[in-house]
Amino acid sequence: MSRRRSLVYFLMAPPLCGVLVASLLASAWLVLGRPLEAGATWLTVTKVDPQSTADFDQYPPGVQFYVVLGNDSRDPNGVGLGDAIKVIGVNADARAASIINIPRDTSVGGGKINSASSTGGLSRMVDVLSGFVGVPISFAMTANFHQFINLVNEMGGVDVNIQEEMHDSNSGADFAAGPAHLDGDQALAFSRDRYSFGSGDIRRTENQGYLIISALQTLRARNLSAGGVLGALATLARHVVIENAGLVDLYRIGRLALTIDPANVKNVVIPTGGGSGSDLAPGPGIDALFADFRDDGILQSH
Repeated sequence: MSRRRSLVYFLMAPPLCGVLVASLLASAWLVLGRPLEAGATWLTVTKVDPQSTADFDQYPPGVQFYVVLGNDSRDPNGVGLGDAIKVIGVNADARAASIINIPRDTSVGGGKINSASSTGGLSRMVDVLSGFVGVPISFAMTANFHQFINLVNEMGGVDVNIQEEMHDSNSGADFAAGPAHLDGDQALAFSRDRYSFGSGDIRRTENQGYLIISALQTLRARNLSAGGVLGALATLARHVVIENAGLVDLYRIGRLALTIDPANVKNVVIPTGGGSGSDLAPGPGIDALFADFRDDGILQSH
Protein backbone atom coordinates (compact mmCIF):
# COMPACT_ATOMS: atom_id res chain seq x y z
CA MET A 1 0.00 0.00 0.00
CA SER A 2 1.24 3.50 -0.81
CA ARG A 3 1.67 6.53 1.45
CA ARG A 4 -0.68 6.60 4.39
CA ARG A 5 -2.08 9.61 6.21
CA SER A 6 -3.94 9.27 9.45
CA LEU A 7 -5.77 11.89 11.45
CA VAL A 8 -8.03 11.97 14.40
CA TYR A 9 -10.87 14.44 14.11
CA PHE A 10 -14.51 15.19 14.70
CA LEU A 11 -16.83 14.44 11.82
CA MET A 12 -20.26 13.07 11.25
CA ALA A 13 -20.52 9.59 9.84
CA PRO A 14 -22.74 6.77 10.56
CA PRO A 15 -20.69 3.72 10.79
CA LEU A 16 -22.41 0.88 12.16
CA CYS A 17 -23.94 2.44 9.42
CA GLY A 18 -21.56 4.75 7.96
CA VAL A 19 -22.04 9.45 6.34
CA LEU A 20 -21.47 9.86 2.59
CA VAL A 21 -18.09 8.82 1.52
CA ALA A 22 -15.09 10.31 2.72
CA SER A 23 -16.95 13.02 0.95
CA LEU A 24 -20.07 13.18 2.97
CA LEU A 25 -18.32 12.21 6.12
CA ALA A 26 -15.66 14.85 5.70
CA SER A 27 -18.24 17.48 4.86
CA ALA A 28 -20.20 16.63 7.96
CA TRP A 29 -17.20 17.24 10.13
CA LEU A 30 -16.14 20.34 8.24
CA VAL A 31 -19.55 21.79 8.72
CA LEU A 32 -20.01 20.96 12.37
CA GLY A 33 -16.58 20.48 13.89
CA ARG A 34 -16.27 21.06 17.60
CA PRO A 35 -13.37 20.82 20.10
CA LEU A 36 -12.54 17.26 21.04
CA GLU A 37 -12.64 15.85 24.52
CA ALA A 38 -9.11 15.37 25.84
CA GLY A 39 -7.71 12.12 24.56
CA ALA A 40 -10.79 11.25 22.50
CA THR A 41 -10.42 9.48 19.17
CA TRP A 42 -13.63 10.12 17.28
CA LEU A 43 -12.72 8.87 13.84
CA THR A 44 -9.65 7.58 12.08
CA VAL A 45 -9.19 8.54 8.44
CA THR A 46 -6.52 6.86 6.36
CA LYS A 47 -5.14 8.31 3.12
CA VAL A 48 -4.32 5.26 1.06
CA ASP A 49 -3.66 6.74 -2.38
CA PRO A 50 -1.54 9.89 -2.87
CA GLN A 51 -3.00 12.75 -4.87
CA SER A 52 -2.03 16.34 -5.59
CA THR A 53 -3.19 19.00 -3.17
CA ALA A 54 -1.55 21.85 -5.08
CA ASP A 55 -4.82 23.62 -5.84
CA PHE A 56 -6.44 24.16 -2.46
CA ASP A 57 -9.76 25.46 -3.72
CA GLN A 58 -10.50 22.85 -6.39
CA TYR A 59 -12.76 19.85 -5.98
CA PRO A 60 -11.13 16.43 -6.31
CA PRO A 61 -11.16 15.88 -10.08
CA GLY A 62 -12.76 13.05 -12.01
CA VAL A 63 -13.88 9.90 -10.22
CA GLN A 64 -12.71 8.81 -6.78
CA PHE A 65 -13.61 5.85 -4.61
CA TYR A 66 -13.87 5.74 -0.84
CA VAL A 67 -14.45 3.21 1.92
CA VAL A 68 -16.71 3.99 4.86
CA LEU A 69 -16.62 1.31 7.55
CA GLY A 70 -18.70 0.99 10.68
CA ASN A 71 -17.11 -1.44 13.11
CA ASP A 72 -18.65 -3.16 16.12
CA SER A 73 -16.03 -2.38 18.77
CA ARG A 74 -17.39 -1.23 22.14
CA ASP A 75 -13.92 0.02 23.06
CA PRO A 76 -13.95 3.82 22.54
CA ASN A 77 -10.68 3.57 20.61
CA GLY A 78 -11.01 0.06 19.21
CA VAL A 79 -11.60 -1.32 15.70
CA GLY A 80 -13.72 -4.46 15.56
CA LEU A 81 -15.55 -6.46 12.93
CA GLY A 82 -16.73 -4.49 9.90
CA ASP A 83 -20.51 -4.48 10.31
CA ALA A 84 -21.29 -1.61 7.91
CA ILE A 85 -19.21 -1.85 4.76
CA LYS A 86 -19.57 0.80 2.05
CA VAL A 87 -17.58 1.47 -1.10
CA ILE A 88 -18.62 4.85 -2.46
CA GLY A 89 -17.85 6.30 -5.86
CA VAL A 90 -18.03 10.06 -6.40
CA ASN A 91 -18.05 11.62 -9.87
CA ALA A 92 -17.09 15.27 -9.52
CA ASP A 93 -17.99 16.21 -13.09
CA ALA A 94 -21.49 14.70 -12.89
CA ARG A 95 -22.05 15.79 -9.26
CA ALA A 96 -23.29 12.28 -8.58
CA ALA A 97 -22.33 9.31 -6.41
CA SER A 98 -23.10 5.66 -5.79
CA ILE A 99 -22.99 3.63 -2.59
CA ILE A 100 -22.14 -0.06 -2.94
CA ASN A 101 -23.33 -1.77 0.25
CA ILE A 102 -21.66 -5.07 1.13
CA PRO A 103 -23.38 -7.25 3.75
CA ARG A 104 -21.05 -8.11 6.62
CA ASP A 105 -21.38 -11.87 6.09
CA THR A 106 -20.37 -11.82 2.42
CA SER A 107 -17.82 -14.56 1.78
CA VAL A 108 -14.65 -13.17 0.19
CA GLY A 109 -11.33 -15.03 0.02
CA GLY A 110 -12.58 -17.99 2.01
CA GLY A 111 -14.00 -16.09 4.99
CA LYS A 112 -16.50 -13.44 5.99
CA ILE A 113 -15.47 -10.03 4.74
CA ASN A 114 -16.22 -8.35 8.07
CA SER A 115 -13.26 -10.08 9.73
CA ALA A 116 -10.72 -8.13 7.63
CA SER A 117 -10.86 -5.07 9.88
CA SER A 118 -10.61 -6.96 13.17
CA THR A 119 -7.58 -8.97 12.01
CA GLY A 120 -5.74 -6.37 9.95
CA GLY A 121 -7.32 -3.02 10.72
CA LEU A 122 -8.66 -0.47 8.27
CA SER A 123 -5.75 -0.93 5.87
CA ARG A 124 -6.48 -4.63 5.48
CA MET A 125 -10.16 -3.91 4.84
CA VAL A 126 -9.19 -1.41 2.14
CA ASP A 127 -7.00 -4.01 0.43
CA VAL A 128 -9.78 -6.61 0.49
CA LEU A 129 -12.45 -4.22 -0.80
CA SER A 130 -10.23 -2.75 -3.50
CA GLY A 131 -9.53 -6.23 -4.83
CA PHE A 132 -13.13 -7.39 -4.48
CA VAL A 133 -14.78 -4.43 -6.22
CA GLY A 134 -11.85 -3.70 -8.54
CA VAL A 135 -11.38 0.01 -7.80
CA PRO A 136 -8.55 2.09 -6.32
CA ILE A 137 -9.46 3.54 -2.91
CA SER A 138 -8.53 7.19 -2.27
CA PHE A 139 -9.68 7.50 1.35
CA ALA A 140 -10.97 5.16 4.00
CA MET A 141 -12.54 5.85 7.37
CA THR A 142 -14.02 3.95 10.26
CA ALA A 143 -15.92 4.58 13.49
CA ASN A 144 -17.12 2.25 16.23
CA PHE A 145 -20.29 2.34 18.36
CA HIS A 146 -19.02 4.91 20.87
CA GLN A 147 -17.58 7.17 18.19
CA PHE A 148 -20.66 6.98 16.03
CA ILE A 149 -23.08 7.93 18.80
CA ASN A 150 -21.00 10.94 19.79
CA LEU A 151 -20.49 12.04 16.19
CA VAL A 152 -24.19 12.05 15.40
CA ASN A 153 -25.02 13.85 18.66
CA GLU A 154 -22.40 16.54 18.02
CA MET A 155 -23.78 16.99 14.54
CA GLY A 156 -27.19 17.68 16.01
CA GLY A 157 -28.84 14.50 14.76
CA VAL A 158 -30.00 13.24 11.37
CA ASP A 159 -33.38 13.72 9.69
CA VAL A 160 -34.63 10.42 8.26
CA ASN A 161 -37.85 9.40 6.56
CA ILE A 162 -38.37 5.93 8.05
CA GLN A 163 -39.97 3.83 5.34
CA GLU A 164 -41.66 1.22 7.53
CA GLU A 165 -42.08 0.74 11.26
CA MET A 166 -39.15 -0.81 13.11
CA HIS A 167 -39.42 -2.65 16.42
CA ASP A 168 -36.36 -4.63 17.47
CA SER A 169 -35.34 -5.19 21.10
CA ASN A 170 -31.90 -6.44 20.03
CA SER A 171 -30.80 -3.15 18.45
CA GLY A 172 -33.15 -0.89 20.39
CA ALA A 173 -34.92 0.29 17.24
CA ASP A 174 -38.48 1.40 17.99
CA PHE A 175 -39.70 3.71 15.25
CA ALA A 176 -43.01 4.43 13.55
CA ALA A 177 -42.97 4.95 9.81
CA GLY A 178 -42.55 8.55 8.66
CA PRO A 179 -40.22 11.52 9.21
CA ALA A 180 -38.02 11.34 12.32
CA HIS A 181 -35.09 13.21 13.81
CA LEU A 182 -32.60 10.68 15.19
CA ASP A 183 -29.98 11.34 17.83
CA GLY A 184 -26.82 9.24 18.09
CA ASP A 185 -28.31 6.30 20.01
CA GLN A 186 -31.36 6.21 17.75
CA ALA A 187 -29.26 6.40 14.59
CA LEU A 188 -27.16 3.49 15.82
CA ALA A 189 -30.30 1.47 16.58
CA PHE A 190 -31.68 2.27 13.12
CA SER A 191 -28.40 1.16 11.55
CA ARG A 192 -28.20 -2.10 13.49
CA ASP A 193 -31.80 -3.33 13.14
CA ARG A 194 -32.02 -6.58 11.15
CA TYR A 195 -34.93 -8.26 12.93
CA SER A 196 -37.73 -5.95 11.78
CA PHE A 197 -37.40 -7.20 8.20
CA GLY A 198 -37.76 -10.51 6.43
CA SER A 199 -34.54 -9.94 4.50
CA GLY A 200 -32.54 -9.44 7.69
CA ASP A 201 -29.02 -8.15 7.17
CA ILE A 202 -29.68 -7.36 3.50
CA ARG A 203 -32.24 -4.73 4.48
CA ARG A 204 -30.11 -3.50 7.36
CA THR A 205 -27.20 -2.96 4.97
CA GLU A 206 -29.45 -1.00 2.60
CA ASN A 207 -30.75 1.13 5.48
CA GLN A 208 -27.19 2.04 6.46
CA GLY A 209 -26.62 3.48 2.99
CA TYR A 210 -29.94 5.30 3.20
CA LEU A 211 -28.84 6.88 6.47
CA ILE A 212 -25.73 8.18 4.74
CA ILE A 213 -27.87 9.85 2.08
CA SER A 214 -30.16 11.26 4.77
CA ALA A 215 -27.14 12.77 6.52
CA LEU A 216 -26.11 14.50 3.30
CA GLN A 217 -29.63 15.88 2.90
CA THR A 218 -29.61 17.10 6.51
CA LEU A 219 -26.35 18.98 5.94
CA ARG A 220 -27.35 20.53 2.63
CA ALA A 221 -30.55 21.88 4.18
CA ARG A 222 -28.42 24.16 6.35
CA ASN A 223 -27.19 26.18 3.33
CA LEU A 224 -23.67 26.60 4.70
CA SER A 225 -21.43 29.38 3.45
CA ALA A 226 -17.79 28.98 2.47
CA GLY A 227 -16.93 30.96 5.59
CA GLY A 228 -18.72 28.39 7.72
CA VAL A 229 -16.66 25.61 6.18
CA LEU A 230 -13.42 27.53 6.74
CA GLY A 231 -14.38 28.25 10.33
CA ALA A 232 -14.94 24.56 10.96
CA LEU A 233 -11.60 23.79 9.32
CA ALA A 234 -9.91 26.19 11.75
CA THR A 235 -11.55 24.31 14.61
CA LEU A 236 -10.13 21.11 13.17
CA ALA A 237 -6.61 22.56 13.08
CA ARG A 238 -6.86 23.70 16.72
CA HIS A 239 -8.23 20.54 18.23
CA VAL A 240 -6.97 17.45 16.41
CA VAL A 241 -3.82 15.41 16.01
CA ILE A 242 -2.69 15.27 12.38
CA GLU A 243 0.00 13.19 10.73
CA ASN A 244 1.29 13.98 7.22
CA ALA A 245 -1.26 16.79 6.74
CA GLY A 246 -4.34 15.80 4.71
CA LEU A 247 -6.42 18.85 5.63
CA VAL A 248 -6.47 20.18 2.08
CA ASP A 249 -7.80 16.85 0.84
CA LEU A 250 -10.58 16.85 3.41
CA TYR A 251 -11.51 20.47 2.73
CA ARG A 252 -11.84 19.82 -0.98
CA ILE A 253 -13.85 16.63 -0.49
CA GLY A 254 -16.16 18.38 1.96
CA ARG A 255 -16.85 21.20 -0.48
CA LEU A 256 -17.59 18.70 -3.23
CA ALA A 257 -19.98 16.71 -1.05
CA LEU A 258 -22.14 19.74 -0.42
CA THR A 259 -22.66 20.19 -4.17
CA ILE A 260 -24.16 16.70 -4.60
CA ASP A 261 -27.95 16.47 -4.64
CA PRO A 262 -29.02 13.43 -2.56
CA ALA A 263 -31.31 12.52 -5.46
CA ASN A 264 -28.13 11.88 -7.47
CA VAL A 265 -26.81 9.28 -5.01
CA LYS A 266 -27.71 5.66 -5.74
CA ASN A 267 -27.82 3.13 -2.92
CA VAL A 268 -27.38 -0.51 -3.96
CA VAL A 269 -26.73 -3.75 -2.03
CA ILE A 270 -24.60 -6.28 -3.89
CA PRO A 271 -26.41 -9.44 -5.07
CA THR A 272 -25.77 -12.41 -2.77
CA GLY A 273 -26.62 -16.09 -2.71
CA GLY A 274 -27.42 -18.44 0.13
CA GLY A 275 -30.22 -16.49 1.79
CA SER A 276 -30.03 -13.53 4.16
CA GLY A 277 -27.96 -15.13 6.90
CA SER A 278 -24.26 -15.86 7.33
CA ASP A 279 -21.61 -16.85 4.77
CA LEU A 280 -23.27 -15.16 1.83
CA ALA A 281 -21.73 -16.00 -1.53
CA PRO A 282 -21.52 -13.16 -4.09
CA GLY A 283 -24.60 -13.60 -6.26
CA PRO A 284 -25.35 -13.59 -9.98
CA GLY A 285 -24.89 -10.21 -11.63
CA ILE A 286 -22.21 -8.96 -9.26
CA ASP A 287 -19.58 -8.66 -12.01
CA ALA A 288 -21.90 -6.49 -14.10
CA LEU A 289 -22.67 -4.32 -11.06
CA PHE A 290 -18.99 -3.74 -10.30
CA ALA A 291 -18.22 -3.01 -13.98
CA ASP A 292 -21.03 -0.45 -14.08
CA PHE A 293 -19.63 1.14 -10.92
CA ARG A 294 -15.91 1.17 -11.56
CA ASP A 295 -15.85 3.03 -14.88
CA ASP A 296 -17.24 6.34 -13.63
CA GLY A 297 -18.55 5.84 -10.07
CA ILE A 298 -22.14 6.08 -11.32
CA LEU A 299 -24.60 3.19 -11.67
CA GLN A 300 -26.35 3.67 -15.00
CA SER A 301 -27.98 0.24 -15.26
CA HIS A 302 -28.51 -0.74 -11.62
